[in-house]
Amino acid sequence: MSTPGHGPTGATGQGLHLAPFRGLRYVPERVGSLAAVTSPPYDVVVRPDGLRHLETADPHNIVRLILPQAATAADRHRQAARTLRRWQDENVLAADPVPALYVYEQRGEGILQRGLIGALRLTPREEGVVLPHEDVMPHIIEDRAALMRDTSANLEPLLFSYRGDGNGTEGAAGVIERVIRTEPLLSTTTDDGYAHRLWSITAQDDLDRIDRDLSHRHALIADGHHRWATYLRLRAEQPAPGPWDFGLVLLVDTARYPLRVRAIHRLLHRLPVAEALAAVGGTFRVRTLDVPLQDALDALAQAVGGGGHGNAFLLAGDGRFHLVDRPDAELLARTIPADRPRAWRELDATVLHSTLLEHVWHVPDDPEHIGYIHETAAAVEQAERHGGTAVLMHPVHEDVVRELAEQGVTMPRKSTSFGPKPATGLVLRSLALD
Repeated sequence: MSTPGHGPTGATGQGLHLAPFRGLRYVPERVGSLAAVTSPPYDVVVRPDGLRHLETADPHNIVRLILPQAATAADRHRQAARTLRRWQDENVLAADPVPALYVYEQRGEGILQRGLIGALRLTPREEGVVLPHEDVMPHIIEDRAALMRDTSANLEPLLFSYRGDGNGTEGAAGVIERVIRTEPLLSTTTDDGYAHRLWSITAQDDLDRIDRDLSHRHALIADGHHRWATYLRLRAEQPAPGPWDFGLVLLVDTARYPLRVRAIHRLLHRLPVAEALAAVGGTFRVRTLDVPLQDALDALAQAVGGGGHGNAFLLAGDGRFHLVDRPDAELLARTIPADRPRAWRELDATVLHSTLLEHVWHVPDDPEHIGYIHETAAAVEQAERHGGTAVLMHPVHEDVVRELAEQGVTMPRKSTSFGPKPATGLVLRSLALD
């Protein structure tokens, strides 16, 4: 198999091929702490407050590469490239001596997650090896592609899931369980309370064992649809095979380490809550809740999954919460495409985008009108501060996501937030090293 670095041999099947690479990592002696230079993924950073916090945590925080600040997009990308080169020249970032796969562990909030970080061979969607489940936005792909071109690097791993055999002694799982008994390359605890550890796998027998296991499996994109689409776009630009045929991912066996699924909320910048409620009229049931946030979220969960009736949303931004549920059946029939599977038609995200945003509120799905926020309290706070409407969503079950993905059906963009997401900054991939 052709890989970056020195890859496994004897791969069979048309499944996943995870190649070792020379990880680019922070030199601990050159930074304040490993925790201080990490960041959440670029699209989870709450800007501007979160961005400022990360920039001031350490002058070498990874956010200066994934979200560089400058007057224009082109200037931002060039600045990131210059910063990356300077940090390598100054030995702030240094490449590991030999190609490796990396075992990555996260602990926190009652969660233990372990997986493999490597350079995944890119495959066309029609091969069914990598399954996307969400639509993407072209302007984000354009921005990420320009950043990757200028830096010639994969700065943060995508989060992929696959279903192993549930056996901790065989295949990739067996290698992971043995490796975690050895001394890690790094260990740190970030501000969110999560503990992170990283190990390397360089022995050829272990690499081959992992490759044989993965070669007949497929993966679901849990987090990173835009970056995966960016990987594919950049590969298509290349005239010959090479390092752009691979992209940095974290691959987690959810038979052993189930992922947590959370919702991604919407912030409607130009729609006040009063106008949103007035437009809904009699097409949904509306109940105003003068309760704390957690009680409102409990009511939303009961309306959706606890014997409730179909779709439900929480609107916030005026100091209270408004539970919007029980949509009119005729309205749904008129506004939701009938040529999709029932599971897709009944998604909250489908009803929100096809019915409420497009037909009831007439809100265009573009960054000027809609923001996507992972943290519930942050969505509410921003709506109240700026006079908009936060639409709080209930998470989708992973089985529904996988079922639709296996049918080749994508969900509306930003329908899910799988986690815990890998911390950005623990290991990078420079394509110049492959």
